[in-house]
Amino acid sequence: MSSSSHLFSLFIYFSISLCITNGAQLILVNNCKEELWPGILGGAGHVTPEDGGFHLGSGEEVVIDVPEKWSGRVWGRQGCCFDGNGKGTCDTGDCSGQLHCRGTGGVPPATVVEMTLGTSASPLHFYDVSLVDGFNLPVSMAPVGGGIGCGVAACEVDLNVCCPSALEVKRGNRVVGCKSACLAMRSAKYCCTGSYSNPKTCKPTLFAHLFKAICPKAYSYAFDDSSSLNKCRASRYVITFCPPTK
Repeated sequence: MSSSSHLFSLFIYFSISLCITNGAQLILVNNCKEELWPGILGGAGHVTPEDGGFHLGSGEEVVIDVPEKWSGRVWGRQGCCFDGNGKGTCDTGDCSGQLHCRGTGGVPPATVVEMTLGTSASPLHFYDVSLVDGFNLPVSMAPVGGGIGCGVAACEVDLNVCCPSALEVKRGNRVVGCKSACLAMRSAKYCCTGSYSNPKTCKPTLFAHLFKAICPKAYSYAFDDSSSLNKCRASRYVITFCPPTK
């Protein structure tokens, strides 16, 4: 090998090492029997990878590099149709009719993966699967290779099958989403706002208990931290839509 080729190989190796050391990789896998259009948004002050959204066929996966201390959210969109300019609609998780999501995220109900991969106060990564905005797809997030104290955030069951009729969102005769109590009732009591904006006054509703019983590893309402927030430190995480059920 020539000296220039050797130097180039070393440059590539150290570049990859630095990327992994200083950030993390998210591996998005579509295990569903249908094509999806994942949406992804960085939190305030954070970059939005992949221009906010992209197509992911059934059985496909994509690797996304995010910087150190990145914070943001990921969700799946179904039944989308976009033109050449990236304008269109989705049955669930729609982003103002745009392929490339901006602003606050997808239209609920949508199953959302939330994460903060380190902060100025802690090197730990925090992540969860939230049903606070309702449910549209089963999804999970787990560190690749596991890790000490690293859990799996997930809602692995299709809640649409057992969604109470009052919470159903339909497209034709098909149930494509299940609303949260907050989304359905739109009151401070169910949304944990106003005088209910603390753990003492905001308690899980009957619907939250139902979500929790079926998906114990997911947030069922705003103050469901103790059993739903995961802490870890890994360089790679896999987010699986329609994860295999055990």
